[in-house]
Amino acid sequence: MKIAVAGVGYVGLAQAVLLAQRHEVTAVTTTPAKADKINGGVSPIVDREISEYLGKGLKLRASTQAELAYKNAELIIIATPTDYDPERNIFNTSTVEFVLDLVGRVNPDALVVIKSTVPVGYSESIVGKFACKRLLFSPEFLREGKALYDNLHPSRIVVGRPKGGMATKEDAELFASLLTEGALDKDIPVLFTNSTEAEAIKLFANTYLAVRVSYFNELDTYCELRGLNTRQIIDGVCLDPRIGAHYNNPSFGYGGYCLPKDTKQLVANFGSIPNKIISASVAANDERKDHIARMIMSRAGGGVIGIYRLTMKAGSDNFRESSIRGVIARLRSAGASVVIFEPTLKSDEFDGIPVVADLDEFKRRSDLIVANRMEPCLSDSADKVYTRDLYFRD
Repeated sequence: MKIAVAGVGYVGLAQAVLLAQRHEVTAVTTTPAKADKINGGVSPIVDREISEYLGKGLKLRASTQAELAYKNAELIIIATPTDYDPERNIFNTSTVEFVLDLVGRVNPDALVVIKSTVPVGYSESIVGKFACKRLLFSPEFLREGKALYDNLHPSRIVVGRPKGGMATKEDAELFASLLTEGALDKDIPVLFTNSTEAEAIKLFANTYLAVRVSYFNELDTYCELRGLNTRQIIDGVCLDPRIGAHYNNPSFGYGGYCLPKDTKQLVANFGSIPNKIISASVAANDERKDHIARMIMSRAGGGVIGIYRLTMKAGSDNFRESSIRGVIARLRSAGASVVIFEPTLKSDEFDGIPVVADLDEFKRRSDLIVANRMEPCLSDSADKVYTRDLYFRD
């Protein structure tokens, strides 16, 4: 089968690699450098499994020639970024619509699957607006740095058809079969829904994770201010099998590509529908960063505060929505002197803050080191590290 995938981020590239094990796949990007890397067997994103699979003779090529790729494809997967627009309180779906418009002009009969995260009700709302006749929505459930792994070992597969659309049950079953065919696990739960239900599954799932992160962060705030051993309490709580010991490691707040924008979008989707927990998760995340900044300022004593890494977690190259950036903003507002160690940056400053490239120099210059996640390279400076990482994992 000839497949085109629009977008080579975590979602798009993981999908392309998964399907290219058995099918001819063209990964479409607007960045020539990324296309060159993929065609040279090098992953443009940090993902160990993707890097390994790119060297396994996949039927995969990357291209910047979108029109040609879509024209020749039987299946087109849209995995372009949909950032949250805080002024409009909605995902910016312009990248999705750009692809839909082009596909509608060059290949209206192709099966089109939206993988990008969209507002609840979006797919149904665009039925008839573009010439694409067969449209599906299928949410992704991936972790940064583990995108291909989570495609190879999926927790579930969800495929939704918009009401009023022309995509058939057979179309949905075909796409689900392609995903299960490429996975390593067998007996994967597959759920067929309408597209609005599929969109809601995605947002409610991520918001639950955000609520869980916020819960354990608030537990940690309580313990830190009361002088209690947070780990003892979390261990005792999580031994209840109904709760479990996952997503329980305190942090500076939830962040990354999905949780911040997905929670805000779900709050916006609620509109006038009564809710407390969903909207509280957003407020709780802001309050957590307020608390962390206060604790850092109280410990810094006017000295230089060193920020160890802008990324959310080990193995990630994303710091666009990292919680530490919110903490930094609060520290700067309080007049703190800040330096940053972030080896992925090629500049000597970030948002006007000095970036120290050498780790040893960073340690020497920092009177207090702030680390969302503790790493072994900080062990020799542990006495001046502030972190809430209790389990040394994400």
